[in-house]
Amino acid sequence: MTDEDNTEDAGAEILSAEVTASGIRLDKALSDTFPTLSRARLQALLAEGAVSKDGQILTSGKAKATCGTYTITLPPVSPAEPQPENIPLNVLYEDAHLIVIDKPSGMAAHPAPGCESGTLVNALLYHCGETLSGIGGVARPGIVHRLDKDTSGVMVAAKTDEAHQGLSALFAKHDIERTYIALTRGTPNALSGRIDTQIGRSLHDRKKMAVLKHGGRQAITDYVVQKTYGQPAKASGAPLASRIACTLHTGRTHQIRVHMASVGAPLLGDPVYGSGAAAIPVRAILDELNFTRQALHAAILGFVHPVTGVALRFETAPPADMQALERRLLALD
Repeated sequence: MTDEDNTEDAGAEILSAEVTASGIRLDKALSDTFPTLSRARLQALLAEGAVSKDGQILTSGKAKATCGTYTITLPPVSPAEPQPENIPLNVLYEDAHLIVIDKPSGMAAHPAPGCESGTLVNALLYHCGETLSGIGGVARPGIVHRLDKDTSGVMVAAKTDEAHQGLSALFAKHDIERTYIALTRGTPNALSGRIDTQIGRSLHDRKKMAVLKHGGRQAITDYVVQKTYGQPAKASGAPLASRIACTLHTGRTHQIRVHMASVGAPLLGDPVYGSGAAAIPVRAILDELNFTRQALHAAILGFVHPVTGVALRFETAPPADMQALERRLLALD
């Protein structure tokens, strides 16, 4: 039996129970004793220092359990619905049906575990008020597409059901103009081309996406190398870095990051897909600027307004951090 004490301090919930099994893994013993908590959840609580016995904090689920009274402090439950937050937005266009913004890097599109606030959804709920509530679902109101948290650039969100359905249909049919600017390590062998592959979860790391020989979903990216930086000392060598315009014909998770890495030109600063070290002069620039995000900016978004039928097209320059990186790369020539 467990005793629950709902404390009023910070909304935490205290669970206390007697563990009678000993000699087995602690996380297993706790999962048997607290059946409402999964083993994975208990492992996370242990890592957070939320489990104790006789006043001693326990952190390892692999440790052997001993008989006695265990206490678990559950943090307050986050609100199920995103809350409005007064976060400034760079609005490029807005009418009664939709809003187009230039999203900064570091802002997630919508709340997720570990990132419950400070998102575009929180900002939109404050900016648009009740008109946005529920459009496209409670968790992601108004969102019809997304950019990775550390990717900057143009995004559109719906303010009405009609606009949400229309925009969703345009994205589903890939009837959207989307071009990104990427700064990459080295350059592809061909200065322009089409990358047409299957993309799905990596067979080696489920947290990553990868080009797959079998399974996955079709992903198509057209690219053009616009500029190269740091010409090689040898004629047979490759430039040290490149500026590449990537046009999406599909919208798979991490598509450009995966595709550019697959052709030997991973994005500079990419912490996930930037395999291999950049040349020493490029690494020095990244370190000096403390540039630790993928160098990717959604520069162009064009579509036909789903309600008015008017053709809209928006283009923004890369943000200050990418511009600073590009200026330093230019100095390598």
